[in-house]
Amino acid sequence: MVWLLASATGLIVANLYYAQTLIGPISQATGLAASAAGLIVTLTQIGYCLGLLFVVPLGDLLENRRLICLALLACATALLAAASTSSASLFLFAAFCIGLTAVAAQILVPFAAHLSRPETRGQTVGTVMSGLLMGIMLARPIASLVADALGWHAIFILSAVATLALALLLRKRLPQRQPHAGLHYFALLGSLWHLLRDTPVLRRRAAYQACMFGAFSLFWTCVSLELTGPRFQLSQTGVAIFALVGVAGAIASPIAGRRADQGKSHSTTAAALLLGVAAFALPLLVHGSRLLELAVLVLASIVLDMGVSANLVTGQRALFALAAETRSRLNGLYIAIFFLGGAVGSSLGAWMFAQHGWQGVLWTGLAFPLTAFVIWLVAARD
Repeated sequence: MVWLLASATGLIVANLYYAQTLIGPISQATGLAASAAGLIVTLTQIGYCLGLLFVVPLGDLLENRRLICLALLACATALLAAASTSSASLFLFAAFCIGLTAVAAQILVPFAAHLSRPETRGQTVGTVMSGLLMGIMLARPIASLVADALGWHAIFILSAVATLALALLLRKRLPQRQPHAGLHYFALLGSLWHLLRDTPVLRRRAAYQACMFGAFSLFWTCVSLELTGPRFQLSQTGVAIFALVGVAGAIASPIAGRRADQGKSHSTTAAALLLGVAAFALPLLVHGSRLLELAVLVLASIVLDMGVSANLVTGQRALFALAAETRSRLNGLYIAIFFLGGAVGSSLGAWMFAQHGWQGVLWTGLAFPLTAFVIWLVAARD
């Protein structure tokens, strides 16, 4: 069941990232102006954030299995719409709906916590989150490779079929879970502010991960620009291979979860944040031949992904140790806040690359995990 949930979250969340490497051909096919092409990614992210705030809390109110399957059916429909339309406005609406419905992944994560025993909850969440992170990391290279072979429509069609099949499988395999929140929907939404205000561990953990995910988004937004530039001159296939190597960082998720189960969350968090610092310090400090610098970037990508995944799982383990009836809302707030950090990182990274080049990107990226580490130094232990 754990591996089913891990695979499912990875498959679902990958839908958020397929379009990122396909903005050029999608814009040409739909007639979307080059100046507006960024809306493809932006609207997907906006839909996801709104889903985290308005759909994920329903996991504390409605029967979970039905909610997950309905979201997946809607996601498959949006994917098919994106694959079949030649209208820019309709594609953008489909992209928004893909983001809105892909939050099914964030209903599955607390579902996994509910199914696990308290003494192994961190390890279970870590395994599920490693699947989610694998989906994030693999989506971009897979989309590039499929588009090269079959055209950009193919990845959306294939993902729609896979999402529909996943909905049917989860409908068959997942147990029913009817939460007992005792609130109606609008009271549930109103409780989000109270949870944020009254749960200091949520604020601390969200701050750590907002910084780490900001660094992650900044790095992966800009590294392809550096790799295809005059210094390294890699092809898109080369960039895809580079991204695939970075997937190795996902191994940190179950390790971090196991350490959190052993009561070592505080030191695991410090290690994760310092990995983030090291990921940007290495390419700033090590210079040499083209091959050496490329190897350092590969190592930096793995180290950064390890830090981000370990910190994410440790934070969720801390949140899922709180009241069971608030897990979906806590998870939704946590993910929404650090996704905002990711949006800041990606937009700031693109601007820094245009203004100050790759060195400017590295110095900016270094500031994110350093900020998180300073917060950790003065924060309470949890």
